[in-house]
Amino acid sequence: MAREIDSFLETWDAEARRTAEVLRKLPADKYDFRADPKGRSIGELAWHLAELDGYIPHGIHRGSLATGEKPEGITRPRTIAELAPGYENVHRAASDKLRSMGNVDLDASIPFFDGKPVPIRRLLWDAMIHHTIHHRGQLVLMTRLAGGTPPGLFGPTREETEAMKAART
Repeated sequence: MAREIDSFLETWDAEARRTAEVLRKLPADKYDFRADPKGRSIGELAWHLAELDGYIPHGIHRGSLATGEKPEGITRPRTIAELAPGYENVHRAASDKLRSMGNVDLDASIPFFDGKPVPIRRLLWDAMIHHTIHHRGQLVLMTRLAGGTPPGLFGPTREETEAMKAART
């Protein structure tokens, strides 16, 4: 039976590949596009996904997210073209960091950014997987609103479906 940390890492890496796919399909000239004037721009929201991948393993490794220390490579790129490669670099470093820790005690708690203890299991599954999927969905919608075409992540988009139909005729 696989260890839970191994299952997490496998799931996380698969989700990271999907996230990078979305980042590669962002409209090149829409870094500052905002669906809501008070909300994050496409570029800011895209990089938030890298921040999740970078900060949480860094905090688990250090024993606290409340230290204010930043992981390496976490400075937000300022162009769409830099987002996917930057995200992939952050994810790879964070993944290597978690893997190097071996069998992480998922029941242990560490201080969150607000200083309150949070179980590592919850940080990994909720903050890194579910929270990422939530924001990635927002980013897909923002891509559409900005005039772009997102990739089909768990099935084809309408454009991909139309292309498949056209190829059969």
